[in-house]
Amino acid sequence: MLLHFNFLELPLQPQNFVMQILQPRNTKYMSLGDGRSLCMECLDSAVMDTGECQPLYHSIRDYYEGMNMKLDQQIPMLLVERQALNEAMEGECKGPHHMPETRGLCLSEEQTVSSILRRPRIGGHRLLDMRTQPQKLTRRCEVTAILVLYGLPRLLTGSILAHELMHGWLRLKGYRNLSPEVEEGICQVMSYLWLESEILPASTRHAQPSTSYASSSSSSSYRPPSSKKGGISHTEKKLGEFFMHQIANDTSTAYGDGFRTAYKAVNKYGLRQTLNHIRLTGGFPV
Repeated sequence: MLLHFNFLELPLQPQNFVMQILQPRNTKYMSLGDGRSLCMECLDSAVMDTGECQPLYHSIRDYYEGMNMKLDQQIPMLLVERQALNEAMEGECKGPHHMPETRGLCLSEEQTVSSILRRPRIGGHRLLDMRTQPQKLTRRCEVTAILVLYGLPRLLTGSILAHELMHGWLRLKGYRNLSPEVEEGICQVMSYLWLESEILPASTRHAQPSTSYASSSSSSSYRPPSSKKGGISHTEKKLGEFFMHQIANDTSTAYGDGFRTAYKAVNKYGLRQTLNHIRLTGGFPV
C-alpha cells in the first residue's frame, strides 16, 4: 500500500522529509511559511497550536505514569514555529547549532519563547492569522519546558513529546553526564514504545517482552490503549509504522546506534534494570 501522507520539508534538504512519497501533479499544498507545506487532505490531521496539543501531551504523561515513570514536575509544553525553536536551541546551546532539522527540545535554561496560541486559518494556499504570544519560561527545576515544532502529524508530534519527556525524566531523576548515544538512545526507545502502544493491538503488545520500568523480567507490563479516541485509522497506523521504521533504521551514531543498543538492552533486561545500569555505569547492560 502506498501511503499518501503529504508532509514536505525544504526541497534542498531531502534528508529532512518526514516521508518521501509520490503525489499526483495536481495535488494542492498549503505553505506553513517556513519552507514546509501540507496538502489539503492532511492539514486537518496536523497538530497546529499549543492548546490543541495539550490532550496529547497529557496522554503521554499518563503513558509514563503507567510505565511507573511518573514525572513529578509539571513541565510546560509549547508548540512553536521553526524560527522560535531554532532560536531556543541556540540559547540552550549558547551558540549556533548545526543539526539539519530540530523538531523538539527539552529546555533547561530560562528563556522567552513565542508560543502558537491559535490554529491559523486558511487563505488561498497559505496559512493566515497565526496568533503567537511571547511566554517567559522560568526555571523551577532541572527542566524549564518542552518545545515541539507545530504542523506535524499527531503520531510524529507524540513521538517527539515522548522523546523529549524522557530527557526531562532523566534530568529530574538525577542522571548526569550521559553520552549522546546513551541519552538519545534511551529517549528514542521511549518514543518507539509509545508509537508501538498507539498502533499495535493490545494482545500483540502484551505478548512482547516487558519494557515496564516496574519490571526487570519478561512478565506482563502496562501498555495503555491508543490516546486517540475511537482508535486510529488504517492510514494513521501505516504512518506510525513508518515513523517506527525511521527510528529503528536511523543511520546516526547517537540516535540510530544508540536506539538499537538501548532497545536490545531493554528487551533483554527490562526498562528498570537498563535504567539502573545507566545510572550506575553511564552505559547500557550487554
